[in-house]
Amino acid sequence: MTTRALLPILLAAVLAAGCSSVDFWKDQFSAPSPRPEASRSPQALGQTFEEDVQLARTFTERYWQRKFEATGRAYRPLQDFVPYSGENGPACGGQPSVPENAFYCPVGHFIAYDEAWMRSLYDKMGDGAVYVIIPHEVGHAVQAQLMRDFGLSIQRELQADCYAGGALRGMIDSKMLEAESGDDAELLTNLAAAGDPSEAWWREDAHGTPIQRQQAFAGGFNTGVDAC
Repeated sequence: MTTRALLPILLAAVLAAGCSSVDFWKDQFSAPSPRPEASRSPQALGQTFEEDVQLARTFTERYWQRKFEATGRAYRPLQDFVPYSGENGPACGGQPSVPENAFYCPVGHFIAYDEAWMRSLYDKMGDGAVYVIIPHEVGHAVQAQLMRDFGLSIQRELQADCYAGGALRGMIDSKMLEAESGDDAELLTNLAAAGDPSEAWWREDAHGTPIQRQQAFAGGFNTGVDAC
């Protein structure tokens, strides 16, 4: 992931609540060793929002395809990947899309995202926004293929966060992506911004508090998707 300007972040609350789940990032994200520019693969890093969006989708699906194949299953690629603007997004099962959102739709097996909203997160909080949101939504597509059933929304959402963290770790380990110094704070910033403002875990749209989402993502990154 590319290095971009970050908003200031205070990790004290996260570290106090779950040191064991996030401290390992300090070792995983370090400055990359210099490489000659001529030898760098053109897909090694995204240099723009559009490139990072495409890489996040391509690499996350590639990771899951390999993961499914390793267990004797066939991964079903997304049928579509749809950018939209405001209220002009695709409907899903008769429900209209909403502004400032990204979602997986099992009816049609596609992901859609408000492009201006995601771009604003990318500009404000770095490319970690793309590498959190897109792997999270692909995680929902994986849940659909594995026929996962959940009693509560928060269970579904936190597992998708865990899947996203595990997929990102897999992409780094397989050299599809290169982690850089500061990426840990960037990812945690984006997860904190996406957390619920309250602990109302019973809500139909509950995703988890900032700390819960950070710990779920970190848990997947640390232990892999099989532990999710």
